[in-house]
Amino acid sequence: MNSQLAASAMSHTNESQHSSILGWIAAAAGTVALAFLIYYNLTHGEHHGPADHHAPPFWGLGILPFVGILGSIAILPLLPMTHHWWERNVNRFAIAILCGGLTVVYYLFARGADSILPMLNHAIPVEYVPFIVLLFSLYVISGGICLKGDLAAHPATNTGFLAFGAAIASFIGTTGASMLLIRPLLQTNSERKHVVHTVVFFIFLVSNIGGALLPIGDPPLFLGYLRGVDFFWTFGLWQQWLFCCITLLVIYYVWDSVAYRKETKSDIRADETQRTPLRLTGTINIVWLAGIVFSVAFIVPGKQFPGLGFTVFPFLRELMMLALVACSLLTTPRGVREANQFNYAAIIEVAALFVGIFIAMQVPIEVLKASGETLTAVMTDPWQFFWSTGALSSFLDNAPTYVVFFELGKVMPAGSAPVLLGEAGELGRISAQLLVAISLGAVFMGAMTYIGNGPNFMVKAIAEQSGIRMPSFFGYMFRYSIPILVPVFVMVTFVFLRGNDEIATSESVPETPSAHVEPASAHDATAH
Repeated sequence: MNSQLAASAMSHTNESQHSSILGWIAAAAGTVALAFLIYYNLTHGEHHGPADHHAPPFWGLGILPFVGILGSIAILPLLPMTHHWWERNVNRFAIAILCGGLTVVYYLFARGADSILPMLNHAIPVEYVPFIVLLFSLYVISGGICLKGDLAAHPATNTGFLAFGAAIASFIGTTGASMLLIRPLLQTNSERKHVVHTVVFFIFLVSNIGGALLPIGDPPLFLGYLRGVDFFWTFGLWQQWLFCCITLLVIYYVWDSVAYRKETKSDIRADETQRTPLRLTGTINIVWLAGIVFSVAFIVPGKQFPGLGFTVFPFLRELMMLALVACSLLTTPRGVREANQFNYAAIIEVAALFVGIFIAMQVPIEVLKASGETLTAVMTDPWQFFWSTGALSSFLDNAPTYVVFFELGKVMPAGSAPVLLGEAGELGRISAQLLVAISLGAVFMGAMTYIGNGPNFMVKAIAEQSGIRMPSFFGYMFRYSIPILVPVFVMVTFVFLRGNDEIATSESVPETPSAHVEPASAHDATAH
């Protein structure tokens, strides 16, 4: 028996060493590839896509790698023969690169060799790099803020955690709020057995819906800001944000009250006796988080750097955020991250998977763009954009999906009170009602699946590291998000998107290019 245990331990050690070596090789190769693509971006710009804007030929084959990576995320963790294999990030990265590589091969045959670098340029430097740098920066800096304590895990306490997280998510990002609060919430509930629903509602409220009020809150709104939407425009979504937050908090409180009664007396006794007051350390990182907000709000490539007068060059914003990460690592007191049980596993998992997702999704995105004329012929109301954006955000990741429907919205008649994009509308205009619907769909329905928004995966990974058996990809959808969120979103549709939802047609609103129209707020767009 001892020899068998020793052999098993040696095999596990060899496997770990093998995976570590592969991980370093993958990291080195990825760094070289990323450096080349950034160089290509700096020398060739951000142009992407064929001039004819037609769907690529045989696109049904082209979307298979994207279907494959989604299927891997959904199925491989469930199969006994692949469950442990999938737990290693190097293996996740291998699947991501395989699907991304198949997409490259498809472009080679469908569009020609000249299409590959422009496609990769758009997928990686233009989309993936800003996305993952923002998530990484918020993840690391917020990981240096340790909120430690163990309160009595009453339903009111847990509801308070969720409400506070939803309130701060727009200001420090859904990633920052998730990383700050998920561990103390899990510690507070460590004596309880029925905890899964708490993590799920945390994903709903803190990792998604809570971030609807500022571009720093959620990546889709960040991309809208980069395309000319005013930084504070999304504050006008406060009514829809408040409606969803209150509704879900009430549902959660009732659910958790029922679950609390199912706990054993010994667990409740332990929860009541093992209490530790909340204590916040690493507060210097609040300064660095404010720096991230400043970087997102004011450092825009091609525009003047605030107060200094020089033009912001490409990737300066990302360099500033990484510099703030370095400041966080250097100034955070020793022991804070250890007390926070901080590690890079969750963000590495997101980075490894999403590099493949961003490459593989280029074909579905092209198909959607090529279908713009058809879609705008059948989609005339904001509620249609809300549900279409949301449905695709659930599976395509909400950030690039937002961009697709944002561009579709720009070709629709903008109505009498459009949102001007850029300082004076030089980047175009979009119907305020449509922008509200697209923003809500992307942010709110990013909570529908684990891959809808980056923080979802992180929270799931941290919960599983704490010993909580989270539902599978489909279990999350069919047991939680569909029966809970869909009815809430139906109410949002009828309350906010159906009362004043007529989009003006080109016949009813004549074009007046010379007239200056003030940007409409999100509040104006939904006022009855």
